[in-house]
Amino acid sequence: MVHIQKLETADTVTCLKIISDPTRLLILKLVEKKEYCVCQFVEMFETSQPAISQHIKKLKKLHLLNENRRGQWRHYSLNVSSPYFQVVKSILDQVDHDDPSLIEALKKERPVQC
Repeated sequence: MVHIQKLETADTVTCLKIISDPTRLLILKLVEKKEYCVCQFVEMFETSQPAISQHIKKLKKLHLLNENRRGQWRHYSLNVSSPYFQVVKSILDQVDHDDPSLIEALKKERPVQC
């Protein structure tokens, strides 16, 4: 039996605010299936590395991402041990695999070269 951790209202609201950003929600949807490097997110979202780092910082604040360091690069995956995981998972399950934003990001995915 899986133990589901209950959250206080303030914690739930904080989580919902952080994942309500479209870029952060898509990052979570992507890392749900596999590990990604920051450099891949930069290309996939056509944004700067500092902007991606700010999104990741907010997701890490809730322990939603696992970080795997390889030299100067960071690779991220979904942290299923986060106390917020059940909330996030229920929302990620609602994101359609045919979502245009998700498809567009996946079209820009390149193999890791860092």
